[in-house]
Amino acid sequence: MQIGLQVPNFTWPGGPEQLAPTLARIARRAEEVGFSSFWVMDHLFQIAYVGPAEMDMLEGYTTLAFVAAHTRRMRLGTMVTGVTYRLPGLLIKKVTTLDVLSGGRAWFGVGAAWFEREHRGLGIPFPGTSERFERLEETLQIARQMWSESNGPWRGKHYQLEETLCVPQPLSRPHPPILIGGMGERKTLRLVAEYAQGCNLFAHAGKDVLRHKLEVLSEHCHRAGRDPAQIHKTTLDTLALSRDGKGRTRTPAQVLEHLHELAALGIDEAIFNVPDVHDPAAFDLVAEEIVPALATIQVAGR
Repeated sequence: MQIGLQVPNFTWPGGPEQLAPTLARIARRAEEVGFSSFWVMDHLFQIAYVGPAEMDMLEGYTTLAFVAAHTRRMRLGTMVTGVTYRLPGLLIKKVTTLDVLSGGRAWFGVGAAWFEREHRGLGIPFPGTSERFERLEETLQIARQMWSESNGPWRGKHYQLEETLCVPQPLSRPHPPILIGGMGERKTLRLVAEYAQGCNLFAHAGKDVLRHKLEVLSEHCHRAGRDPAQIHKTTLDTLALSRDGKGRTRTPAQVLEHLHELAALGIDEAIFNVPDVHDPAAFDLVAEEIVPALATIQVAGR
């Protein structure tokens, strides 16, 4: 089994002047410890789940490019890009650039977007839910064409491209893997089955809900003529770790039990945010107790 790191909060000691060195240290240490991937939210304002909108927030792809320069192995992606923030051609070009400059380590994390306040605040159109999903599917189709030998036009309901030229092409083959975030059964998981190489589900939903969502995904895969095993299945959760498990923390043993449960469901990678990620000692227990045990955790169906 694998573990990934998500960094959703950039309000750290030292303020903006220390953001760059702190982020570089976090990324290097995460890779050294053994995290397989590094993710940032693609938001423009901070989200309420983390804190007030006025908290520090960095643009996603600029941040990942910075992290790419300080790492060598971890895969890099947004968890996840709102499809509304950028026109598809520009978005695919950004993902391609990240992939090339990172040596082929990019994920294309994408979703239908939801945070209306940041759209309204910064003047970005925020269409209704149905249209956002239409735009998401068109963007996935455009990505396929831009990451192919076809440089011709592409025309859909919402987007029209006269020339889908993308040079250089990604280093990842056949293209950066696509991860679609969300748990909607009718639209989101269908799009995963038809277009994506990865999905992301919320671990806090619990085992029964996760099992059901994976069953729905499997049904969509069969209808699309795909093997569900082709999908890299991930979860997102918070990792507050301590030796004694006091307060809202979990002990290493509790986390390993949780990872075994996820693996039994067929989850390939558990992605965590870490509340004290800026603390130089934040990953010590992960390095000592969690990573050495990962090789013993067998993912069901793998």
